[in-house]
Amino acid sequence: MRIVMSGASGMIGTALSKLLESRGDEVIRLVRRPAANNKEWSWDPSAGVLDEAVLDGADAVVNLSGAGIGDRPWTKNRIRVLHESRLQPTRTLTAAMGRLGSPPRAFVSQSASGYYGASRREVLHEDSAPGEVGVLAPLCVQWEEAARTAPDGVRVVTPRTGVVLSTQGGALGPLLPLLKVGLGGPFGNGRQYWPWITLADEASALAFLVDSQLEGAVNLCAPGLADVNTIVARLAEGFHRPAFLRVPRPALRLVLGGLADELVMADQAMYPGKLAGAGFTWQHPELRQAVAWLTSRPGR
Repeated sequence: MRIVMSGASGMIGTALSKLLESRGDEVIRLVRRPAANNKEWSWDPSAGVLDEAVLDGADAVVNLSGAGIGDRPWTKNRIRVLHESRLQPTRTLTAAMGRLGSPPRAFVSQSASGYYGASRREVLHEDSAPGEVGVLAPLCVQWEEAARTAPDGVRVVTPRTGVVLSTQGGALGPLLPLLKVGLGGPFGNGRQYWPWITLADEASALAFLVDSQLEGAVNLCAPGLADVNTIVARLAEGFHRPAFLRVPRPALRLVLGGLADELVMADQAMYPGKLAGAGFTWQHPELRQAVAWLTSRPGR
C-alpha cells in the first residue's frame, strides 16, 4: 500500500511508519521543510498549501498532526496553537483530496480521549456524548468534524487515542524518571481512570484501521481498565521502587492550571468496543503485560 502520513516524525508517527514499512508498505511523509528524498513531500498546512499530486494513487492518508497537549502550560497562545496545529492540517488534507478525481480510499485522522470531557464516571463507548466544557472536548469535536469534510467515498476513521505508554515520552515522560528513583506517586486521589495503551499497540491499532473497514470514531485504548493508583503502583513494581509521594490536586492546579483537570486528573473509563468487535489483537491487553513491556525496553 502507498500511505501518505502527516505527523510522521512524532512518537506515534515514528512507530507507525516503522511498522508499516516493515510489512512492505510505502510511506510518504509530509514535512514542513524542503523534502530530503523521495519518501518526503513538502507542504504548508498553516497556509493550506498541499499539492494534491502526492495523494494521487495513495491508498490511505494518516493524519497525526498536532502540537503536544501536555508538554507546555495552557496559555491563551498555546491553546490557539493546539487548535490550529490540528484543524489546519486536517482541512488542508481533506481539501487536497477533494481536488482529486479518485481520492484515497481511507483517511485515518487522529482524535483523542479528550472528546469525552474531563470527568465521566460511566464507561465510555464510541457513541457516548462528547464533553461540553473545557479545551479538549470542543477541540476534538471540531477536529473530527474537519476530518469528515473528506470527499464522498473516502472511509473516514477518527481514532480517539488515550494515554500512550512509552519509554520515549508521551504522558509518562515526566513520571517515569521519578518512578525509577522512587520519587513518583499518583496524581490526586488516583481513582481517576486513564484509557491507556502501549505505543506498540497504538501503532498496530492504527495500521489495523488503515486496513479494516471500520469507520467513524474508534476508541484506541487497551481493554483492561485501570485507575491511576493501579497504573503507578504497577509501574513502581516493575522498576522495583516505592511510589508513595502522592501529588495533591491543588498542587497540580497551581503548577499546570487547566491542564491538570483536563489531562492529568481526567477520569475517562474508555472501552475499545469497535476494535474488539472487529477482531483486533492487543499485544498488551492488560496492565501487567504493558508494564513488563515498558520495564524491559532498552533505555529504561
